[in-house]
Amino acid sequence: MRTKTLLIYLGLLIAGALFPLSLAPLSYWPVAVISMAALFLNLPQQSAKEAFKRSTIFGLGMFGTGVSWVFVSMYFFGDISFLLALMGTFLFCFFNAVVFAVPFSLCTLIPQRNNLWLLALPAIWVLSEWSRSWILTGFPWLYAGYSHTDTWISGWAPIGGVFLLSYFTALAAMVLAQSRFHKNLPLPLAGYALIAMIFLSGFALQKIHWTQPAEKQISVALIQPNVNQNDKWSFSMRNEILQKLLNQTQDYWGSEIIIWPEGAIPSLYTQITDFLDIAHQQALNHNTALITGLPFNTKPEGPYYNSMIALGKGQGIYNKTRLVPFGEYVPFETLIRGLNNFFDLPMSSFSLGSEEQKPLIAAEVNISTAICYEIAYPDLVARNTRNTNMLLTVSNDAWFGDSVAPAQHMQMARMRAIENAKPVMRGTNNGITGLVDHRGKITHQLEQFTTGVLTGKISPRTGETPFSKFASWPVVIFCLLVISMLGLNRLRTKF
Repeated sequence: MRTKTLLIYLGLLIAGALFPLSLAPLSYWPVAVISMAALFLNLPQQSAKEAFKRSTIFGLGMFGTGVSWVFVSMYFFGDISFLLALMGTFLFCFFNAVVFAVPFSLCTLIPQRNNLWLLALPAIWVLSEWSRSWILTGFPWLYAGYSHTDTWISGWAPIGGVFLLSYFTALAAMVLAQSRFHKNLPLPLAGYALIAMIFLSGFALQKIHWTQPAEKQISVALIQPNVNQNDKWSFSMRNEILQKLLNQTQDYWGSEIIIWPEGAIPSLYTQITDFLDIAHQQALNHNTALITGLPFNTKPEGPYYNSMIALGKGQGIYNKTRLVPFGEYVPFETLIRGLNNFFDLPMSSFSLGSEEQKPLIAAEVNISTAICYEIAYPDLVARNTRNTNMLLTVSNDAWFGDSVAPAQHMQMARMRAIENAKPVMRGTNNGITGLVDHRGKITHQLEQFTTGVLTGKISPRTGETPFSKFASWPVVIFCLLVISMLGLNRLRTKF
């Protein structure tokens, strides 16, 4: 292999590794444009095999730094040796890099004309991100559009969602890449003008009120118990954890809504009914809706669900519909159960909830619920927010320690608020617990890794954004049409 090719591969690995700097917690959004431009510079005039190889190397760098927190959950909480955790993290990153890279094999279908590459490569990037939202249940992480959560371009999110923002980011990267070789041609100048127009129009779109505020604000209290992950499912710690929840809540009965986070109750529903009856009565006595996470079942033998249930003045139950592989269910369970403690984690035998579930009701408003990384699925959240007034997302990010995962998770929750123009309550075990308004701004937040209670007022909203109605399909269909038309044109000219 020639030295020049090796240097290209190394440069792509580094460019991919830099990409996550554009996302939370640092959010240096220009880094995404520069990083993607480095990839786009090295794709034209390559075979499908070479384009796939180069994209895989870029993706390996991107996931290697962007989701390195997988190692934390495996090594510190999964009872896996250092080497096995390192190997598992590499394989996870490599698999996602391959899924990321496959669509870039389509680069060979693009005619070698600069204006067509300007249109097509951003489309391929979006299709790459979209494919990661559903292949093997999906891993919708590290989307370029999240880099614009706090820029003017976010004004486009209520129209086309995070994938439209990703398209614009890729478009800017393509303009930058082409200007590298065509400094004196009008095309890059027109491209820069287009990007400027997108930014400016995004600023104007931010002023639109896609939804309308309800007549009253609702008082909420979010309990952050900060339970050590190693103690979470210990039977000897169960009563202490339950009492801690009651103690933290004691001074906040009377709030219209109280949130206990994902899996706050470390016991199956059928084993803890006495405690739930006490909590339910307390909430009723204070005219409060208590919403708590717990493993839900109606029969001792299952099925079991990762659920949120409303007690007191609240109504309803929500069962999680997107499960985390190995964390909440084990793929090929009959083959690999028992091979390692990691495949026998507590609560790793959950079943999928129904795709059609009624919203929770509390304080006379409808609440859309997303448990843990369900908030990372734009279309799932968009569908569930229809005919609701606000979003609730809960999580237990203690699995990821002091890594970037909780900040990335919160950034995605903020984007869902912007896309649907609805406020978000985010309750967690140890952070980041916060309240987010309908424009994606964090209005209240607790410090991570502390025991505390977050109180505040939240304003329910009525109405829907275009994204709430149509989800990502307009953007995805546009990208599919672009690639299909260019591919057909290429084949026609070839034959």
